[in-house]
Amino acid sequence: MSEKKKFSLGLIPRLIIAILLGVLVGSYLPEVVTKIAVTFSANFGKFLNFIIPLMIIAFVSKGIADLSEGAGKLLLATVGLAYCSTLIGGSLSYIMASNIFPSFISKEMVAEIQGATEKTVEAYFEIPLEPAIDVTGALVLAFMVGLCVSILRQRGTGDGFYTLVDEFNEMIKMVLANVIIPLLPFFIFGNFANMAYSGSVFAILSIFIRIFVCILILHVLYVFAMFLVAGTYTKRNPVQSFIKMIPGYLTAVGTQSSAASIPVNVECNRQIGVTRQIREFVIPLSATVHLPGSMITITACVYTLLYMYNMPHNYGLLIQFIAVLGVAMVAAPGAPGGAVMSALPFLPVVGIATDSPIAAILVSLYLTQDSFGTAANVAGDNAISMIVEKIYYDHIVKRPKPNIEDEEEDTDEIAV
Repeated sequence: MSEKKKFSLGLIPRLIIAILLGVLVGSYLPEVVTKIAVTFSANFGKFLNFIIPLMIIAFVSKGIADLSEGAGKLLLATVGLAYCSTLIGGSLSYIMASNIFPSFISKEMVAEIQGATEKTVEAYFEIPLEPAIDVTGALVLAFMVGLCVSILRQRGTGDGFYTLVDEFNEMIKMVLANVIIPLLPFFIFGNFANMAYSGSVFAILSIFIRIFVCILILHVLYVFAMFLVAGTYTKRNPVQSFIKMIPGYLTAVGTQSSAASIPVNVECNRQIGVTRQIREFVIPLSATVHLPGSMITITACVYTLLYMYNMPHNYGLLIQFIAVLGVAMVAAPGAPGGAVMSALPFLPVVGIATDSPIAAILVSLYLTQDSFGTAANVAGDNAISMIVEKIYYDHIVKRPKPNIEDEEEDTDEIAV
């Protein structure tokens, strides 16, 4: 063991460096440099849109197929709780944004950003890459495949198809680890270079730093409220459970991926006291369907832009957007920046054109806060798992919960 450990810069420092370099390049270097960076960002965004439906199929179908008993009812309970939580998170974000944000968005700032966004740089070219299947189709297919494979395995068949689902899941994880996460800083670099070239970046940051603080505070309060509810319902100490999920939260902040955080989060769930069968089903599934942190962030960002551009921004309009995204963003937080990419096709619901400068600002704004939204999703998954466990043993299989100490545990547990 004499090999020297290679130095590896974490994702968050790389993102910060990418933002700073993007601002410098867009502010001081010739347009051609910014144009090259924007070309990369535009095409990388196309690739993200292509991979998101495949991620849904890979992660959701695998999570359901791994369940051995009561798959349908347990799936319904988990997805129902996750969707309700996502709607509540988005609604609370709207309440916060509508009551606080107007106080620090001035007419001068709006005018500066509106003028600056007209000078954005266009890409040299964009590869005509379209998703093989849309997000809704991928979600339905994933549920169908997962449930059918789970039923077949209970009958003693379906091993061949399960192997296919499992290996496809591993392939998508490889793409995440080797392509999306390493290239994400370059994607952000191009977005910020474009913003800096247009002159809007400093005006945007002057507004959005305060918005970012508000969003972060709401993330923490909402997740803690989830643990209060889960702890009361399951008769566990909510504060202790909240503390035990912190390693999963920090992992999500560092990786900016709910998918990459699954192994650590499963171990956090074990520390909380959730049984193996439940945690190994609910945590991977919730990583794809439970999105309150991402919804809080994107709702606040969309409200800000609608307010800035004097567009309709009432709750009736925003709740339609939130309800659609609760389904459309499924599996998207598994890829860094995936949530906002999944949201782009649905921006017309609130009156924003997908290819407009406003949409470009939304992407850049969201990506600067994506890791914390993903971390809130991951943290809340533990609370969902606690509730689902009690529902499963009390109402679905109607038998006492097994003692977690008596379960056969892996010997190579993840250190948290």
